[in-house]
Amino acid sequence: MASAVLPSGSLCAAAAAAAAPPGLRLRLRLLLLLLSAAALIPTGDGQNLITEDVTVVEGEVATISCRVKNSDDSVIQLLNPNRQTIYFRDFRPLKDSRFQLVNFSNSELRVSLTNVSISDEGRYFCQLYTDPPQEIYTTITVLVPPRNLMIDIQKDTAVEGEEIEVNCTAMASKPATTIRWFKGNKELTGKSEVEEWSDMYTVTSQLMLTVGKEDDGVPVICLVDHPAVKDMQTQRYLEVQYKPQVHIQLTYPPQGLTREGDTLELTCEAIGKPQPVMVNWVRLDDDLPQHAVVSGSNLLINNLNKTDNGTYRCEASNVVGTAHSDYTLYVYDTTATTEPAVHGLTQLPNSAEELDSEDLSDSRAGEDNSIRAVDHAVIGGVVAVVVFAMLCLLIILGRYFARHKGTYFTHEAKGADDAADADTAIINAEGGQNNSEEKKEYFI
Repeated sequence: MASAVLPSGSLCAAAAAAAAPPGLRLRLRLLLLLLSAAALIPTGDGQNLITEDVTVVEGEVATISCRVKNSDDSVIQLLNPNRQTIYFRDFRPLKDSRFQLVNFSNSELRVSLTNVSISDEGRYFCQLYTDPPQEIYTTITVLVPPRNLMIDIQKDTAVEGEEIEVNCTAMASKPATTIRWFKGNKELTGKSEVEEWSDMYTVTSQLMLTVGKEDDGVPVICLVDHPAVKDMQTQRYLEVQYKPQVHIQLTYPPQGLTREGDTLELTCEAIGKPQPVMVNWVRLDDDLPQHAVVSGSNLLINNLNKTDNGTYRCEASNVVGTAHSDYTLYVYDTTATTEPAVHGLTQLPNSAEELDSEDLSDSRAGEDNSIRAVDHAVIGGVVAVVVFAMLCLLIILGRYFARHKGTYFTHEAKGADDAADADTAIINAEGGQNNSEEKKEYFI
């Protein structure tokens, strides 16, 4: 133990300790040590002491270790931020049972602090009574997870296309919480505000979200990113109302071919939120046939004839809007084998200009089939005309070449043209040898 000059009070205590009974002697000697410690003024830089800072979550256990690199049996003690002695060697003067001795030796004093609270945060001092005395401090940092995590949606029920506000609040944390947003598995970006109160932080994050019908039933998740807690989150499920989606299903005839005398049955399928309570069947540009029967979402037409041709529309509506789907009927002769128009066209509410790409993809199959049939006929006609034209051209060329067949005129042949008999032809041929211009060859 390092020597020190004791004040007069300490000398009196030492004398009293020597003359005291054995039971009181131990207490007086401890008091003497404390007085000696108080008399020492730490002047060293703690170069022989080792310790580490401690970070602990509120409510958990912090362990403080004061270690000596080169021990000379000097006294080690641990002090709290108020410089009250927690442990002097292996004795605990401070009456706080949360501090427990873990290990004591000439080279280490290790103490645990259970049920750590925010008030325990601060600097703790390790002192070594050498000459000169040494001191070093360790800092306990207490992490406090959010006390409460709340998510609030501006509207319990939203309409497709509407922008809604969602807020998430993480209360009383240390340090401040980082809030992350997810819609399903997709991460979104919010705007956060931080409020500080008594070294504690409350964070509120705001998310602006435009919802569609595909968002109905999808969770919006508020996730906390904080060093004191893992996987802390809360969520709310979106409830989105949207206009009906309408589709006409051909129930009968199953093969899709509508002939005279057959029965036609169509079913109108409408899905929306809220669910449409009823649908309405109409015929564009005309009234429904008198023999047509409407039963709920079904349209039944018996004994089809060509006067039933036309476009039939199923309309459905809810509080959000109205939508419809069209079916074009074409009644064929009883001998027809072509596929008719069987599919409808789903429109967005109120206006044909509002058709979206999904609706346009559901086109009239009958019209497509008719167009394909016309295309085949046109192509066949064009091919026939081209073949006929080529034959005519070949015939004309053949006659032309036949009439303008090339002629090769020799000198003998030319003489034969003007001769009355063979002898005269020979004489004419011989007599004309001197005329070089008549020995020309002609080829046309």
